[in-house]
Amino acid sequence: MSAGDPQVRLRPGTLSFTAVDSHTEGMPTRVVTDGVGVIPGATMNDKRLHFIEHLDEIRQLLVLEPRGHAAMSGAILQPPTRQDCDWGVVYIEVSGCLPMCGHGTIGVATVLVETGLVEVVEPVTTIRLDTPAGLVIARVAVSNGHADSVTIENVPSFVVRLDDTVAVPGLGDVPYSLAFGGNFYAMVDLDAVGLPFDRAHQDDVLAAGLAIMDAINTNAPPHHPTIDGVDHCHHVEFIAPGSDATLSRHAMAIHPGWFDRSPCGTGTSARMAELWARGDLALDTDFVNESFIGSRFVGRLVAETEVAGIPAVVPTITGRAWVTGSARYLLDPTDPFPAGFAF
Repeated sequence: MSAGDPQVRLRPGTLSFTAVDSHTEGMPTRVVTDGVGVIPGATMNDKRLHFIEHLDEIRQLLVLEPRGHAAMSGAILQPPTRQDCDWGVVYIEVSGCLPMCGHGTIGVATVLVETGLVEVVEPVTTIRLDTPAGLVIARVAVSNGHADSVTIENVPSFVVRLDDTVAVPGLGDVPYSLAFGGNFYAMVDLDAVGLPFDRAHQDDVLAAGLAIMDAINTNAPPHHPTIDGVDHCHHVEFIAPGSDATLSRHAMAIHPGWFDRSPCGTGTSARMAELWARGDLALDTDFVNESFIGSRFVGRLVAETEVAGIPAVVPTITGRAWVTGSARYLLDPTDPFPAGFAF
């Protein structure tokens, strides 16, 4: 016996958001296709900043409990502000609105193909995305209308600090490097904080990551030279022992207190920029980045460039995403948690 497709009786004043959910190598992306409207702003970063100031309750509603969870992530589709792009994207997650999200972009591209929101071409569908961090190109490997994998060409990535130290209460002076791959990432060897690469110790690893973020943001916060409002470090990429420029394993601690389930596309970009700055990773060389749950992205550096005079590289990231569901997310006007809650 089946209930079919039941129709919900909506109370007047109920808000409705349509989304297609996916996961990229284990990390969710809730791709919001309708309900938000066109966010004001001349550029996608302007839209991101407007959303942060005026519409953040929508982010909270969609990613926090009871509709989301402590590690929820999503993307809001928008008309592009650039004539050379197919879609615009504003990224949302528990920590806020990101300038760029690698796993989220792979999820977005997969959803766009599998819902027919772009013209699908086999064997490769190319989608140009207008993101707050800049142009990102997604090349989707397609067979029988299905997105088998996605390779994104990310924004230029660069190192800000190499082999610096920060004083962290309870940990002492912690060596780290800081790089931008779409977000700022502090890269720290797990051995430097005396912790194992073991999910049984995830609480200790997370506490160390949050303490390091706080110390960096208090004492020496980063500032992107060309993207307004990108002025903090909310990610610590703890590098596992034995990692190198061929295969690197990591635990990605993220503000305000969770781990990336995916290998993290912008974090992989930052890691490759760091390895390139050390002279350890050449252009056109495969680099495998493995997450805390064992899923993998394959990265490559395809060009050298610069950002405001800073040496930089152009990374690509290849990964897979799967559609997990579609739904309307509702807000009844009598709901006591109109912006969700964190627990």
